[in-house]
Amino acid sequence: MSLKRTKVAKIPLVFILLILVVFFVALSGCAGGAETSETKIGVEKETTTQVQPTETTEKQISEKQITGNINILTGFGISDEVLNLRPLAIMINNHTEARPQSGLNKADVLIEVVDEGGITRLIAVYSSKDADIVGPIRSARQYYAELARMFDPIYVFWGTYPEGYKLIENMDLDVLTPLGDTTGASLIQANISEGSDAWRDSSRVAPHNAYSSTQKLKDAAKRNGYSLEGGQSPFNFKLDATNDDRGDVSNVKVDFSVQAFAANFEYEESTNKYTKFTGENKDLDRETNEPLLFNNIIALVTDIANSGDSDGHMIVRTTGNGKALFFFDGNVTEGTWERTSIFDPMQFKDSNGDTVLFNRGSTYIGMVQETDRIIY
Repeated sequence: MSLKRTKVAKIPLVFILLILVVFFVALSGCAGGAETSETKIGVEKETTTQVQPTETTEKQISEKQITGNINILTGFGISDEVLNLRPLAIMINNHTEARPQSGLNKADVLIEVVDEGGITRLIAVYSSKDADIVGPIRSARQYYAELARMFDPIYVFWGTYPEGYKLIENMDLDVLTPLGDTTGASLIQANISEGSDAWRDSSRVAPHNAYSSTQKLKDAAKRNGYSLEGGQSPFNFKLDATNDDRGDVSNVKVDFSVQAFAANFEYEESTNKYTKFTGENKDLDRETNEPLLFNNIIALVTDIANSGDSDGHMIVRTTGNGKALFFFDGNVTEGTWERTSIFDPMQFKDSNGDTVLFNRGSTYIGMVQETDRIIY
């Protein structure tokens, strides 16, 4: 009896062992499934990292890009001759009675957009050099202030229309103006004075005769508690192309409205610079008779329309994106401009989506509403 019981007891143990074997096989199958899943994750990671062309492109760009202790607007190394102060962005009159202007040959950046009546106005941006005389200084408009804002500058203007003060205040700009808001809609008040910080030239009639200097404006900025350090820039820089790589795009025209306000540029291969004309007349500095020369020409396409108000003020879109043409080294590069908000610098990309590298030096930017207004 005891022997039979022992045999009967051993039979269930065999079945238990068989069940355990099946169980471990099943676990092995599950483990195999988990390994397959991990393999898939590994493939996904590999797929995610398949951005080598972009990384290579960025590396190639960075190898060409000038970095280090450079002025943010010109790309030149900082020295006793090349400053790197927070930009001064100054509204400049471009009426025929305001020409020739003063100090624009010292500006690092010159921006031009059409204003009411087809007349253009300019924003002269200074950081690397000083100008003993700058002007004639003119009043602000919303879109000029928005364009200036991309440099995080000290913005200088000779008043604005009543609604303009509040719009400019909302841009969080440090401003210098001899004419403040008398409506009470904003807190912008006159904070520079005609006489000590700026002056009128009696040989010209108002409003085409208001002048200052970059040093006087910097002194006024410090007096108002503004920092002269900082700023931001939309530019990235490279070395000039060699003579063999320079092109033959010798004439560029940015047609804002009528011929008298068209910006024309002539390229000189030997200097690799562009001489600016307004209409048919070469732009010369009033004091030195020096021509306005630029290393880069940027023509941007955006939405521009008349507001329909009694003064004919314009509406210009300064954010979002649009087509762009970049001229340097005697060549033209097609691309785009992008800007997330008025507080950000523009980003300039070529047709491949790569960041455009500009020549060191001064840059002109013109904004028009149609591509066919850029002629070359």
